[in-house]
Amino acid sequence: MKLGIALSGGGIRGIAHAGVLKALEDNNIKVDIIGGCSSGSMIASLYAMGYSPYYIYILFKTYAKDIIGANANPIISGIQGYFMNKKKTITGLKNGEELEKIFNKIAQKRNIQDISQIQMPLVIPTVDIMDSKEYVFTNIVPNKADHKEQYITNASIGKAVRASSSFPAVFSPCKDDVHAFMDGGALDNIPVNEVKKQGADKVIAVKFNSDPIKEDSNIMDIVMKTIDIMGSKISEESLEMSDLVLNVYTDKVGLLDVNKLESCYKYGYNCVIENLEKIKKLYE
Repeated sequence: MKLGIALSGGGIRGIAHAGVLKALEDNNIKVDIIGGCSSGSMIASLYAMGYSPYYIYILFKTYAKDIIGANANPIISGIQGYFMNKKKTITGLKNGEELEKIFNKIAQKRNIQDISQIQMPLVIPTVDIMDSKEYVFTNIVPNKADHKEQYITNASIGKAVRASSSFPAVFSPCKDDVHAFMDGGALDNIPVNEVKKQGADKVIAVKFNSDPIKEDSNIMDIVMKTIDIMGSKISEESLEMSDLVLNVYTDKVGLLDVNKLESCYKYGYNCVIENLEKIKKLYE
């Protein structure tokens, strides 16, 4: 049996996916196919390249602040100021180039220049805001694909991750000569179907719940909740396709809260341990 895993986006909470993968490895459960969106694409790509779950956690601790900035407050205050007409520009918005460079650098350590060089089946969804269509960065175009033109196999890992992770209000769209990509979560936050197309017999979906909106919620909480609402129907369909859903509890960790990486990693690990018997039943 081939086991696939589909990792959702979730900002900093995405490091919980590394904890999930670590717990699976510790219990001799092999993942054969992997896919991820946004921060899930970061974990999925690193794992597919052969990096161990714990080393992925170390990489996140090393580079998280470089990717989103040492402090998320300038981004948040900049957006709030924009919508309150206090500023004409969103000064905290990042173009994502640093994220792309970091992942290309990490890939080069494995002598990987292009996503097609990765051996483990990998899928990374994104959305082109120009034509409102989903595209999938992958190393293998599935035989069952209805529209093969939606699959991109000639891109660097950095470009694929940046495209899928261009979260609105944090990163500008990832542009090339043809496309302007934004966060894949708008159309496919949990790529269960794409993982199945790669030949997975069973698929585990790993997701997070967005925090409820309250009076003290900041603009990033509102943006995250909005994305969740827009993609809720598609997410429901993806979850129905999966064979098991792991809903990782992260205790209200903020989208960009880099100080909670260790906690999130442990949350992911513990989630697998708590559901270990259900996971093992997938093999029956």
